[in-house]
Amino acid sequence: MEHVLDWLKANSGKIILLTIVMVLAFVVTRLLSQGLRKVLEHNKIPQASIFINIARVVVWVIALTIVLHPVFGVSPASLFTALGIGGLAISLGLKDSIANTIGGFTLMFSHVIQPGDTVSINSVTGVVQDINWRQTVVRERNGNIMMIPNSVLNTTALEKLDPANECLVTIPFTAKPDVDTAKLAQDLLTTVNTHARSLMNPKYKAVVRYTGFTSDGVSGNIVAYAKHGVALTALSDAIARAVHSSKLNLNFTASSLVGIDESGALTGKSTSRS
Repeated sequence: MEHVLDWLKANSGKIILLTIVMVLAFVVTRLLSQGLRKVLEHNKIPQASIFINIARVVVWVIALTIVLHPVFGVSPASLFTALGIGGLAISLGLKDSIANTIGGFTLMFSHVIQPGDTVSINSVTGVVQDINWRQTVVRERNGNIMMIPNSVLNTTALEKLDPANECLVTIPFTAKPDVDTAKLAQDLLTTVNTHARSLMNPKYKAVVRYTGFTSDGVSGNIVAYAKHGVALTALSDAIARAVHSSKLNLNFTASSLVGIDESGALTGKSTSRS
């Protein structure tokens, strides 16, 4: 016990300095993080965590440099020289991490994507949640979180989507040749709004668009928009069921409104109905 007390007395100055520097570094990182978020928001710069994380690392590196010599007896110059000599080996071992970090900076400063954007990358479609050191975090409509390495985004075709296009659902149909197209469009929208309103995005109105003529009648699409958190196939299913059970002047043999495939299109065996 005496040896411990003697050691504490002999090194009390170093312990106090180390504690003060660490506490100050912690406080500065908290204040700097809050300040950076406000500055980024005020200047409309993307608020990705990569900026905040870099600021934190810089503060802690400065804090470590301050205490190296007086507390640990290590010269900062000697340490940095040693790190420089071993830098090549470290860079080779961390080449993927370095590529991802540089990729993150490239994405942010070139304004390719930023948090809040709706994107489609290699069959992954969702909203960008964050861009950090290693990866870009994308939340899909079904709630799944996808982690995509930043270096991949710089070498892969990336599509930025309009929010309306991301939630769009198209349901094809064929009307009988003698149909009143104006009345049918109104009846279809009434049916859709009555039975699928709870699944639809209130920002966008459903529409009926006629696309052409066939030997079976007039072809067209019901275009609707799913609200946030609703699967596109769920909205397609609700609309298909509502239209199929309605008393509208449609040629169900031609439109085959029986099933729904993965893309939301109506498929399946034809069911005739007069």
